[in-house]
Amino acid sequence: MTTVLLTLAVTVAAYLIGSLSFAVIVSRVMGLNDPRSYGSGNPGATNVLRSGNKKAAVLTLVFDLLKGLIPVLLVLAFGAPWNLRDNTAALVGLAAFLGHLWPVFFRFQGGKGVATAAGVLLGLHAGLGLAVLAIWIGVAFATRYSSLAALVASVAAPIVHIVVWGPSGATLAITLMSGLLVWRHRANIAKLMAGTESKLGQKSAPAAASSPRAPAGGHHKDRGHRRKH
Repeated sequence: MTTVLLTLAVTVAAYLIGSLSFAVIVSRVMGLNDPRSYGSGNPGATNVLRSGNKKAAVLTLVFDLLKGLIPVLLVLAFGAPWNLRDNTAALVGLAAFLGHLWPVFFRFQGGKGVATAAGVLLGLHAGLGLAVLAIWIGVAFATRYSSLAALVASVAAPIVHIVVWGPSGATLAITLMSGLLVWRHRANIAKLMAGTESKLGQKSAPAAASSPRAPAGGHHKDRGHRRKH
């Protein structure tokens, strides 16, 4: 019973840690616009990069990765005396990932979870995390599409885990994360197919600021032009 309660407690704690939306937190601290108000509207490092502030994007990436990595490492390092082992670590990692997707502190409006999932993979198996990160970097470098890189890496993660380490309790958690990552990128998939997806480093002005001004100026010019004719 103690093991069950401890498992529940560390799982909830991991979810709460995952619920810290660092894209929003870092942006607020640095005086930037809320990342949910421009670009893709996704509170993640890639969208923060579209603000033009690379430091904020890097900080977001690091903190999002750490909130997936640290809970897993803590269970693996200190859980054995309470019978909290690999399966619990995988469950805790999944909880942190779910917290990022549906954060209780931010009205359950979270990001897509790429960096947090990478942190979980690094915690479960450093080699797996590094292999998936290498896949992401390779695809992103070749195509300049962060979303495509995330999709390829997501599909590859459970396959690499099964081939190299064999199926285990962690396989289910990794497969669930991969499926959710693909599902969260469904809008990006549509944009990739339509050829309208934004590339890495491409700036996006806040939607609320950019959309009203452009039409207003354009209409005045058109009317003036018509009067002259």
